Amino acid sequence: MATPFLSTANSFFPSSSSSSSTSLGPALVSLNNQNVQRRTLCKAFNESPIPIPALTKRSFSLCFITTSLVLAAGNGCSDAVAAILEADDDEELLEKVKKDRKKRLEKQGVISSSGKEKGYLQDLVYKLSQIGQAIDKNDLSAASLVLGGSTDTEWVKNASVAFNKLSSSAEEKTQVETFNSSIASLISSVTENDVESTKVAFVESATALEKWTNLTGLTGQLKGL
Repeated sequence: MATPFLSTANSFFPSSSSSSSTSLGPALVSLNNQNVQRRTLCKAFNESPIPIPALTKRSFSLCFITTSLVLAAGNGCSDAVAAILEADDDEELLEKVKKDRKKRLEKQGVISSSGKEKGYLQDLVYKLSQIGQAIDKNDLSAASLVLGGSTDTEWVKNASVAFNKLSSSAEEKTQVETFNSSIASLISSVTENDVESTKVAFVESATALEKWTNLTGLTGQLKGL
């Protein structure tokens, strides 16, 4: 029983070395070529430089933040991370503060050298105070005497000169326009003896003047405000 089994098994293997060499030769050559290709690919991969992306300040911050959150979560690092993220914004804010300070110093210089214009504005405050007291007593005739009946009154024109010299920003100029409009309405209302309209126009004029002085930095330099 053993002899048939062995003979069958032997049929799967060549009986001579020459036949073995002949049948296995092409397979060995193919296998060797595959090994050479693998080594070539590995060498090329190992020697090829891995491109490193350029890091900007923002991308570096994000990388640092990601690492910090992973390695130090819950260890109180959030404030430091936020500070790095906001570095660019802080620089922009610093530049804005410097520009604002420069403008403020320039405005202070203009105001310091504008004694005549500040005198015009002080007279304006006194005139509005007199008009307000007259309106409070419903004495529109007294208010009319101070107003002069038109915007060509000297103190109104002088105030306009001061406004034009000391106003630089859009907000300041807007308040000047509001004042000029309301003072014209005040004169018209007093002339027409309209008490209610006079009171509204007076409040608008005084409010515009107060806002303007706050914007220009004249608050505290004019008495009566």
